[in-house]
Amino acid sequence: MNIDLIKVFNESHDLLFNGLKMTVQITVLSLIIALVIGIFICLMNISPYRVLKVIAKFYIWLIRGTPMLVQAFYFYFAVPQLIQAITGAPFRIDIFTAGVFTLSMNAGAYISEIFRGSIEAVNKGQMEAARSLGLSYAKSMQKIILPQAIRICLPSLVNQFIITLKDSTILYAIGLPEIMNQAKVYVGRTMQSFATYTWVAIFFLAIVTVLSFVSRIVERRLNS
Repeated sequence: MNIDLIKVFNESHDLLFNGLKMTVQITVLSLIIALVIGIFICLMNISPYRVLKVIAKFYIWLIRGTPMLVQAFYFYFAVPQLIQAITGAPFRIDIFTAGVFTLSMNAGAYISEIFRGSIEAVNKGQMEAARSLGLSYAKSMQKIILPQAIRICLPSLVNQFIITLKDSTILYAIGLPEIMNQAKVYVGRTMQSFATYTWVAIFFLAIVTVLSFVSRIVERRLNS
């Protein structure tokens, strides 16, 4: 079988670009949600209230201790079955929602740990000084600690964004029409595995390279 990268691109680009569009959409939406989850879980984890700390640590332990593929199958197949058993009514979760939920919950656990490490890296005297000036704990975190922590955690956050983008390919296993799923469809029709997956790799390399470049620019500006 002839391997023709240009021919395969001409034949498959609509399919692959549609899959890439889905990949980018679900990654961006999931990361926005994951940032919110990560901040809240982080604040729960460092709070003085034991109950909140236990909930946060359990969530992080559960997500980090199970593979994302298992989580995807659990949210898409197991959770609807559980809800149906409890309510007695038919219940389904569409693939896109299950995918967003999987990526958000997974990334949220790791982002919360990134935030926690960054907050703990800020000199503790800053919090003590803010409290001595009459600021509440919440205001001290908002005005003094978090802005510094964001600068510290930016490289790790961008790295997590890249990981989440690449992890989105796992969702092809539940049928999400992202780029790997679409590539598999094209390969099933033409058997052009080498050329098709080469283009998928090129697309991911291009996106990751751009993200890394933008990250370095933002990091330099924040540190200047």
